[in-house]
Amino acid sequence: MLIELSRISRSFGTFQALADVSLELPPGRIGLLGPNGAGKSTLLKILMGLIAPSSGSGRVLDQPISSSLHPDDGFELRRQIGFMPEADALIPGLTGVDYVTLAGELCGMPRKDARRRSHEVLSYLELDDARYRRLEEYSTGMKQRLKLAQALIHDPPLLLLDEPTSGLDPASRDGMLRLLVDLGKNFGKSMIFSTHLLADVETVCERVVILLGGQVRGNGTVAELSERRHNRWRIFVQEGETAFRASLANAGVAVLEEKPQGDWRIETPEGFPTSRLFRLASESSTLLRGIRPDEETLEEMFLRTALG
Repeated sequence: MLIELSRISRSFGTFQALADVSLELPPGRIGLLGPNGAGKSTLLKILMGLIAPSSGSGRVLDQPISSSLHPDDGFELRRQIGFMPEADALIPGLTGVDYVTLAGELCGMPRKDARRRSHEVLSYLELDDARYRRLEEYSTGMKQRLKLAQALIHDPPLLLLDEPTSGLDPASRDGMLRLLVDLGKNFGKSMIFSTHLLADVETVCERVVILLGGQVRGNGTVAELSERRHNRWRIFVQEGETAFRASLANAGVAVLEEKPQGDWRIETPEGFPTSRLFRLASESSTLLRGIRPDEETLEEMFLRTALG
């Protein structure tokens, strides 16, 4: 198991950031999803040993989570984790290659190995031309990739990513998401991807943990968490739409939504065979180009969970 948590709580004064968080997460690409203030960053810092839980226990990569903030506690665990913080945490005056090399040395790598590895990681992240530029000259997109580089320098099996697409323009965001998918699929990296952007989770992650108000409100694959809709369908209609709409109404089929290019969402009565839709289309001289289950989207599932 990648992560095992049992009733982890964390308070800051009278504010309860996390409340009885229990999780069992296998290796893979996991989205930690929730609005700002849900407790996502607090949970990541506990997994790293940067802050101690107020109560509860857990294991990450089969090592116990530190219950204190002694500098030696959790060091071996942190060597197996690459942490990409939301804040820049950059050191002015250093070049890109110097900054990533320093991160490697802080993880215990010999300087020569850290320097070589730094060049390799920066090349992979397409920062070759910027490696000798000072960090204050980096754009937002370059800074985000640099933070990912320092998380990767020691080749950890687990990445903890706190809002990795924050502040990025659409092109830079797409590039970052492609890198994360590649790291998971082709380099075997497990990751906890903390974000409030549902589309990013859909692109990158295999599993989702929904955190709201410091509590776990959902944990599983999107298919496992999604509401089953046995009688909801999306159909794709071409020609004869008016006659087909009337035929559906006569058969007790409700048209819930009509999108451009004949993309309809419908709800059929219980026990209604989908083959009958094609028969109705033929009888009304309508071309039915396709049909598929109207599965709940991640956004719909998140809203249902949040409101429920």
